[in-house]
Amino acid sequence: MQWALLEAIATLMGCVIGAGVIGLPYAIYRAGGLTGAVEIIILGIAVLVLSLYMGEVVLRTSSRHQLTGYANIYLGRAGKFLMAASMIISIYGALTAYTVGVGAALNAITGLPGVHISIGFFCIMALLIFLGLRTVEESELLITSIKTGIFLIICAAIFFSGRLNTAHLVSRSAGLGRLLLPYGVILFAYTGFAAIPEMREELEENKALLKKAIILGMLPCMIIYLLFSLLVVGISGEGTTEVATVALGSLGMGTLILGNLFATAAMATSFLALGLALKEMFQYDYGISSLPAWLLTCVVPIILFLAGINNFILILSSVGALAIGLDGILIVLMHWRAKSRGDRTPEYIINHPRIVGLLLIAVFIVGIVCQVVHYMGV
Repeated sequence: MQWALLEAIATLMGCVIGAGVIGLPYAIYRAGGLTGAVEIIILGIAVLVLSLYMGEVVLRTSSRHQLTGYANIYLGRAGKFLMAASMIISIYGALTAYTVGVGAALNAITGLPGVHISIGFFCIMALLIFLGLRTVEESELLITSIKTGIFLIICAAIFFSGRLNTAHLVSRSAGLGRLLLPYGVILFAYTGFAAIPEMREELEENKALLKKAIILGMLPCMIIYLLFSLLVVGISGEGTTEVATVALGSLGMGTLILGNLFATAAMATSFLALGLALKEMFQYDYGISSLPAWLLTCVVPIILFLAGINNFILILSSVGALAIGLDGILIVLMHWRAKSRGDRTPEYIINHPRIVGLLLIAVFIVGIVCQVVHYMGV
C-alpha cells in the first residue's frame, strides 16, 4: 500500500477518532444498547456517503480551499456564512465539552476537583494555541496508530474480563429524547469532513486514491465505535458514565488510569487542533490579527463553562444534531452544484439518484428540528 495512501487514511481517522467516541457508550446505553448500535451503523454509512460527496467536490475544483471556501464557490456568500457559522458553533461546543470531559477523566484517577482540573487544562491549551504549537498535526500517522492501539487494548481488556453482561444491551423504552441523544453524539463523533481537502493534498500525485482513502478511513472508525460502545455498555450497564473511561474502574486501577489518560490525550489533541483551526479561520478568512483571533477562540468556551454549561453529553449531542447536521445539508447541496459548475474532471464520480441526497437532507432537517423541539420541551 502506498505511503501517501496510508497518510491520507491516518489523516481522516485522526480527525474522526477523537474525544467524541468517549461519549458514545453513555448515549448508546440511554437509547438502549442495540438500538444505539444500529444508529452507529446507519449514521456511519450516511457520513461515509457525505465524505465521498465532499471528496468529489474537492476533486471537481482546481483551486484549494477548506470547507468554507468550497461553500463560497458553489453556494455563494450565504453558503459560506452558514458553513462558517456551523464551524464556529461546533468548535466552541467541542472546546467546552473537552474542558468538561478532561476534568471528569482526571478526577477519576486523581480525586482532585473536576472544576479545578478543567480550568487548569483550559489555561494550558489556551497558551498552546496562543503559541501556535502544531506538533500534533505533524505526526498524525503515529498518533492515530497509538490511539487505535490503545482503543484495541481497552476493548480486549473488557472482552476478556469475564464481566460482560448482554442484558445491558437489551433495548430500553425509547422516546424522542432517548433516540435523539445518540443521534447527535454519533454525528459529532463521526465528523471529519475538514480532513478531506488535506487528504487531497497528501494524494497530490495520485488523486484517484482519494475515494479508497475515504472508505478505508471511515470503515475502521465505524467498527471501533461499535465495538467500544457495546463493550463499555456491556460491562458497565447503568454505571456507564458520560465520559466512558471513568466507568472502567471495575477492571482495575491499571485500566482506569490507561483509559482516562487516553481520554485526556484524545481531548487535548482535539482541543489543540480545533482551536488552532478556528484561530486561523479568524485570521486568514476574516483578516483579524493574531491576539484578537486568539481571544475570540478561547474566551467564549471558558465563559460557557463558567456559566454552567458543563453537561458533556448534552453539548456533544447538541453540536452534532445542529452544527454537523447543517454541514451535511450544505455538503449535499455543494455536491449537486459542483457536478455542473466544477472546473475540472474528478478522479471519481458518485452518481447516486437525487433521492439519496434528498433523504440525507430530510434526515438532517428532522434531526435539527427535533433537537430544537426537545430543548423547548414541546
